[in-house]
Amino acid sequence: MAVSVVIPVYESAGILPALLERVTAVLDRLGGRWEVILVNDGSRDESWKAIQAACASRPGVHGIDLMSNFGQHNALLAGIRAARYDVVVTMDDDLQNPPEEIPLLLGALTEGVDVVYGTPGAARHGFVRNLASSLTKLALRSAMGVSIAEKVSAFRAFRTPLRDGFADYRSQYVSIDVLLTWSTRRFASVSVRHEPRAEGVSTYTLRKLVTHALNMVTGFSVLPLQISSVIGFALTLFGVGVLAYVLLRYLALGYSVPGFPFLASIIAIFSGAQLFALGMIGEYLARIHFRVMDRPAYVVRTRLHTEPGAAPSSGGPQEARGGS
Repeated sequence: MAVSVVIPVYESAGILPALLERVTAVLDRLGGRWEVILVNDGSRDESWKAIQAACASRPGVHGIDLMSNFGQHNALLAGIRAARYDVVVTMDDDLQNPPEEIPLLLGALTEGVDVVYGTPGAARHGFVRNLASSLTKLALRSAMGVSIAEKVSAFRAFRTPLRDGFADYRSQYVSIDVLLTWSTRRFASVSVRHEPRAEGVSTYTLRKLVTHALNMVTGFSVLPLQISSVIGFALTLFGVGVLAYVLLRYLALGYSVPGFPFLASIIAIFSGAQLFALGMIGEYLARIHFRVMDRPAYVVRTRLHTEPGAAPSSGGPQEARGGS
């Protein structure tokens, strides 16, 4: 089985040598053809120099340097589109996903399965991070429409032809897991080890996780619009009920319900519902606006390959990739 391992890299210069040592050792034991694609996602440290050194010294290691920090999933998309072999394996650069578990993922990629997730038995994060991850997975389940969303992780293996389903995707909002559902519904998961981060701290803050969840829900589903419609309908029924109560009381007793606070609260409820619905509509209009601008998901600065006779290519805007 020919394997392409795609790793987005962000400020991990100190981890890369150990990471590559373990990844290449595992791939060598598997036999067959393989490649490792390191995508530098606008790192501010020496990560790109470490990638250049790895490409020069290790056959089969390739590097892609993005113009700026586009985000983990955008960097993954760049690497996935550059993959040349039958199966793509994606993993983080912090060694929390043990490379020694790659054969477990590949073994679960049977004839009836197209995507396999390596689900950690016990994630080594704090309470706030775990809570944010749980909320993100709920949003992901809404966007993906499959129950496997609860077991999604950055450690995944899938068949490379699946990328044909999103070959023309052009948007700055990227979720690899949602895009994979455009090509298949045959998902599986296996339990894998989850080790402590080898160096530094995670850059995924609570704010970033919440933003990612909102991007998935508003970018790949109509759930917010449906929620706003349900809330609007429910409040309309409530308003009709209040109106009926006031009219019946007036007809029966000859006077209406007194009190400005009651009236003001009803107005506030309906005003809030209208603003909520308008806000969600505005969010979708903003995404349409950005889509019309055709802003790319990522822009490649440099590509490095280690095949004999292949020189590094450098490029600016002409190598901008939005989804083709």
